[in-house]
Amino acid sequence: MAVSLEPRPLLATAVRLAAASNAEPRSPAVRIGIHAGPVVSRGGDYFGATVNLAARVAGYARARQILCTAAVVTAVGPDAATFRAAGVANFKNVAQPVPLFVVEGVAAALTALAVDPVCRMCLDPSTAPARLEWGGRTYHFCCTACADKFAAAPESYRVG
Repeated sequence: MAVSLEPRPLLATAVRLAAASNAEPRSPAVRIGIHAGPVVSRGGDYFGATVNLAARVAGYARARQILCTAAVVTAVGPDAATFRAAGVANFKNVAQPVPLFVVEGVAAALTALAVDPVCRMCLDPSTAPARLEWGGRTYHFCCTACADKFAAAPESYRVG
């Protein structure tokens, strides 16, 4: 979790963090969720509805994706990044549906990397230790154990 008084520098940091992490082969594929609003600070930790929603948005994001709420888009302004509407999501312990936005351009530079659907590790497809075909698509894996888990129940893994 990262906290900032201003959402604009936090968004810039998230973009740089995602690009650096995702460009490193065999690192976990990051998923980032950002929300803006008031938080409660206590004992070096942060609490509240804003933190809860940011965590839910991060959990909803796909590998190599930064998702944010309308509060972030409004707070940073249209010149801070390119945002694409990603639909509306319903989250546990959040009363209203939440419109989400993808921060564009982050994944575009990372298309050469594959993501292991089991452990979410970023891989160079040309050197991935294991590959499987399923549903007309090739999946890459960091090891045969991940490939075996996927082969046992491919429909249970969120891909793409």
